[in-house]
Amino acid sequence: MIINHNISALNAWRSLNQTNSALAKSLEKLSSGMRINRAADDAAGLAISEKMRGQINGLNQAVRNAQDGISLIQTAEGALNETHSILQRMRQLAVQAANDTSTNDDRQKIQDEMNQLAAELSRISNTTEFNTKNLLAGGFTSQLFHIGANQNQNIQLNINPMDAYSLGVTADYGQVTGVGSNSAGITVQVIGKGLSGTYKVNLKAATAATTSTTANYDSTSATLTVTLAATSTGGVTATLNDVINAINNANGLSGKSFSFLATLEGGVIGTNKASAENVTISAFTTSKNAGVTINGVVTSDAVAAKGILVLRQDAANNAITVINNAINTVSIERSKLGAVQNRLEHTIANLGVSSENLSAAESRIRDVDMAQEMMNFTRNQILQQAGTAMLAQANMAPQAVLKLLG
Repeated sequence: MIINHNISALNAWRSLNQTNSALAKSLEKLSSGMRINRAADDAAGLAISEKMRGQINGLNQAVRNAQDGISLIQTAEGALNETHSILQRMRQLAVQAANDTSTNDDRQKIQDEMNQLAAELSRISNTTEFNTKNLLAGGFTSQLFHIGANQNQNIQLNINPMDAYSLGVTADYGQVTGVGSNSAGITVQVIGKGLSGTYKVNLKAATAATTSTTANYDSTSATLTVTLAATSTGGVTATLNDVINAINNANGLSGKSFSFLATLEGGVIGTNKASAENVTISAFTTSKNAGVTINGVVTSDAVAAKGILVLRQDAANNAITVINNAINTVSIERSKLGAVQNRLEHTIANLGVSSENLSAAESRIRDVDMAQEMMNFTRNQILQQAGTAMLAQANMAPQAVLKLLG
């Protein structure tokens, strides 16, 4: 019998340590619900599951990205719905203005509404944003929706400019005031598409006695000449109202993309005698599209100086086709956005399925089987109790040596 080395106790102690370690691992797995809590639990399984976890997280974020993309598209499409409504109203007004039952005053009121509608089209384009990104000003080009878990898994979206100028339903204009008298009297405007250079308005007395005031446009000199009714001695008899009517019914403008428009200024009596005068219209307010940079950043707003010209029958008739084309342009854009939205909805469904299946695969590697681990825990618990008892017995065995001493 030996006492320096209690082999039985050492053996029991070693087995008890192993049982305690296994029991601690079972407790850790049961408390966390994870089969792999550290790399030592399953080195290969940890590497595989972490790769899967990256894919799962990427897929879930891609779903959110696609949902954000749908929200952006719905924002743009909602604005274009109102753009369509405005264009339909403009078309209706153009048809109305093309009817010669409309007077000059009627067409002026129609032109006034056209101006406001064109301005609203550009305002919608300037202010339609998603997360501070402008959508309709023309800067939303080559924008990517990242709809996958990995690199370069994206789709591209471009939205064309939808302001009034880009749709072709604007006009430019310039004006002079105080025409026709020595103080104030008439405001004369020239309005139309692509105005440039200089336009002249020349009011002169007739060289022979006449009771009518007429206006004629000379395209060579870009001059609207108003011949004022006068007596045989050159005394002007034309009133401001006569000048207004003559300018608004000027000859030589049919088929032109611009027109002259005269209106009486506030506080002025239209029956006042007109005076000979030569004025120039050269400072034009021009319509333009927005200034944009990449990523939907707008550096300058789109401007609609005036709406498309409907002051004459021929101009209003031409406007119908132009507005038709604008309506078709918006329809194409809305159709494109709708198609992309449908695509993203299918993308979300596909990403959801992929994420679900990968999550199931990752769970099989990473998650603990609670029932199985409870069996292991119970076994280790019993072994721990038994090992503790056997270690106590093994420690008592050397005491038998004392009997030899007696």
